[in-house]
Amino acid sequence: MLECKVHGAMDLRVVDAPVPQAVEGEVLVRLGAAGICGSDMHYYLHGRVGSFVIREPLTPGHEASGVVAAVGPGVSRVRPGDRVAINPSRPCRRCAACREGRENLCRDMRFLGSASVFPHMQGMFREYFTAPEAQCVVVADETIGLDEIAMAEPLSVALHSATRAGPLLGRAVLVTGSGTIGCMQVIACRMAGAARIVVTDVVDRPLSVARRVGADETIRIDRLPEGAPLSPTTGEFDVAFEVSGSPQALVTCLQSVRRGGIVVQVGTLPAEGVQLPANQIMAREIDLRGSFRFGNVFELAVGAIADRRVDVRPLISGAWPLQQAARAIETARDKTRSMKVQLVVD
Repeated sequence: MLECKVHGAMDLRVVDAPVPQAVEGEVLVRLGAAGICGSDMHYYLHGRVGSFVIREPLTPGHEASGVVAAVGPGVSRVRPGDRVAINPSRPCRRCAACREGRENLCRDMRFLGSASVFPHMQGMFREYFTAPEAQCVVVADETIGLDEIAMAEPLSVALHSATRAGPLLGRAVLVTGSGTIGCMQVIACRMAGAARIVVTDVVDRPLSVARRVGADETIRIDRLPEGAPLSPTTGEFDVAFEVSGSPQALVTCLQSVRRGGIVVQVGTLPAEGVQLPANQIMAREIDLRGSFRFGNVFELAVGAIADRRVDVRPLISGAWPLQQAARAIETARDKTRSMKVQLVVD
């Protein structure tokens, strides 16, 4: 089978590898579609994501769907031929965070396609992979494409960050960054009943997609005079989601929420740290909250896609074969040309 391996910065190799075998409690899955995420790009471009540094060849990929090819002993809930979304999170379920219901903060998390632990957790940019039965969520409706099913993971990220913000019903919301997660944030906020959603970015194409999935207003933030309010019609926001990973965007969020407002940091900021207007946080009692990956919302995300409560198709730009993974990543980097780029098996 074909498998993508990142050996270091700008060193991605597509190699032949043996097909793995499903052991007790596992299923063997043939890849349907695998989305290229920002972290996959970082591993390819820089050999690291923040403090997670590649120390052995890593197969990226944590957003995937597939078709069950075989099942191991003891598997009873899925069968060969089932179409599944794969939850990439494998928490220990024993530590304090897991016992509190915050599995995403597990001290012994195993997350597919990640160099956060060593040996690394190999991901799903490969023709076949195994996964515990518990990580497979079946989608029975065959009118839902495997490309759509693979979008459950980024939707889960947005659903989790929406819960971190607290009640959104009737709220005015700002989202900085309109890439895949930013647009998913729009979808999640709409699901939660937000009254008004404004999205900012520095590129037109993703902003147009944000409008298609539910944004009320979009703003090219780079075209505003320095210090100017986002819009004369926006007023102050109740909640802001910083999704782009830009330090300046975080400052914009802190300056744009009302007194007592909430800012949720979703994007990964530079590893060297950022400068913040800390006195504003203090004097205006702004709540700055982090949001990391997702907790127990994956099945909710799959269900929302499967019954078309949400439509993720506007976010999908196209698919590339595994053999052209490096070219696909370069395409995904160009936000003027693409949103979510996926890898598939020929």
